Amino acid sequence: MLIKTGFELIFNTPAPTVMLAMLFVHPDRTHTLAEPERLTTEPELPRDEFIDSFGNRVARLVTVAGRNRLFSESVVEDHGQPDVIVPNAPQLPIEQLPVDVLPFLLSSRYCEVDKMSDIAWQLFGNTPGGWPRVKAICDWAHGHVEFGYKYARVTKSAHDVYEERKGVCRDFTHLAITLCRCMNIPARYATGYLGDIGVPVAPDPMDFSAWFEVYLGDRWYTFDARHNKPRIGRIVMARGRDAVDTALTTSFGPAQLLSFKVWTDELVGTTA
Repeated sequence: MLIKTGFELIFNTPAPTVMLAMLFVHPDRTHTLAEPERLTTEPELPRDEFIDSFGNRVARLVTVAGRNRLFSESVVEDHGQPDVIVPNAPQLPIEQLPVDVLPFLLSSRYCEVDKMSDIAWQLFGNTPGGWPRVKAICDWAHGHVEFGYKYARVTKSAHDVYEERKGVCRDFTHLAITLCRCMNIPARYATGYLGDIGVPVAPDPMDFSAWFEVYLGDRWYTFDARHNKPRIGRIVMARGRDAVDTALTTSFGPAQLLSFKVWTDELVGTTA
């Protein structure tokens, strides 16, 4: 399967401003690019690139005063299969976990493990460990939190979502990640493209999506508390502890968003 992905971001800055842009297909998916990926800017902006501590590709830009446009489009090869389901994937004792996954057991900006540990154990302490426990967490979050774009708030944490029972995809993700970490299951935040492939087309404008990954057995698995079903065509752009580490743009100065478009479409009649 071939999937065309892209975005157009137009914003205004009153003065030249440094911006970090995490707007690339994740480096571990670059081998699946059917066409080269290139971030273009109008006007052409000074930039350099680096790989951050979580393995994400990042561009540092210096905007001009006034209107700035960021644009990218790429074609990605995908296996076309839904997220894998492995009901017997085991939960490892902490002492057996690889050391590089241990940070994903800890509290982070939007995931307050310390504040929610008692809540998590009350809710899920009697569930079987491993895959069934993560599935129970997703089922609970999906069934107890109302989705709505009007509920978005940049400061909303997992505990806020638990109390308010409202949010967008990143809020479902933060809540599920936190509950998993409370139960000693490493969990990390993922964001990227997720089109309406194999499901009814949503009436809302396309946006970037958020989901999460948990470490069970000897690998990471994908879960999605917002949709709570296996999906086709996820294309990761960034991973981290939570939305802080995966912000698609970070501006070190005022930046007014004027327009934002995202597209993720299967190229019908083509195969990878």
